[in-house]
Amino acid sequence: MRNLQSTEEFHDLTKGTPAVFMFTAGWCPDCRVIDPIMPDIEKTFPDYAFISVDRDQFIDLCIEQDIFGIPSFLAYSNGRETGRFVSKDRKTQAEIEGFISNLPK
Repeated sequence: MRNLQSTEEFHDLTKGTPAVFMFTAGWCPDCRVIDPIMPDIEKTFPDYAFISVDRDQFIDLCIEQDIFGIPSFLAYSNGRETGRFVSKDRKTQAEIEGFISNLPK
């Protein structure tokens, strides 16, 4: 998973092929728990670009996107939001995969 570099990059990525943004932070223990499972999830869903968004670095983007709890996931494709899995709760691999599986094609 690559790291988001700028707010402009976020907006560019939302306009293209399907992307899943993982909002996270280095200090977030629940985020650290799911970090090791993300490579497996990325392999399971090769049609999606996976981008990590550091909540502290992009706090204004989080506010703009109504992301107030982490870890959270936001999906976009062709300029529109296709799904969100947003809360402050710890997420399991099955929950994340279920979220992605249910995104519209």
